[in-house]
Amino acid sequence: MGYLIAGLVIFLGVHSVRIFADGWRTAQIAKWGENTWKAGYSIKSAVGLGLIIWGYSVARLEPGLLWVPPVATRHIAATLMLIAMVLLVAAYVPKNSIRGRLHHPMLLSVKTWAFAHLLANGNVADAVLFGSFLAWAVLCFIAAKKRDRAEGKVYPLGQTMPTIVTVVLGVVVYGAFVMGLHRLLIGVPVF
Repeated sequence: MGYLIAGLVIFLGVHSVRIFADGWRTAQIAKWGENTWKAGYSIKSAVGLGLIIWGYSVARLEPGLLWVPPVATRHIAATLMLIAMVLLVAAYVPKNSIRGRLHHPMLLSVKTWAFAHLLANGNVADAVLFGSFLAWAVLCFIAAKKRDRAEGKVYPLGQTMPTIVTVVLGVVVYGAFVMGLHRLLIGVPVF
């Protein structure tokens, strides 16, 4: 569990700098340059992610069941994951209406992903991993909305065709995970 927690602290810590120390972040970028900042950010993120993957793979094998999820929660989680995948794709497809209306689809995707997995899994390692990401995504979303208001940021509403592409790609990615990608990458089948 220690590696998992260390990875979460590093990964989510690096990704929380804009939430808790945006002024410091700006000063560091000015001092060291954007490329140096991004390189350090990327290296720390990769180390944190590696520790999360390693730590979770070990921790989920340890005993520590908090609750036994009812079978229905797996189906609810599967439905939520379809939404999460569409939101994830919406973060990358330009000019889609989902991004135009929700503004931060990546964070909403992380929140939906984490909540879905908390519903469907009752192990301590699951609660630590998904609970941490859910808490982080909530805080980050609040901070991003606050930053948008302070900057007077306006998001374009988006267009129909990019929105259709977003939904179709989200469904395709979801289908790939259901059909076996989740089992291949995570070692656990969806159903």
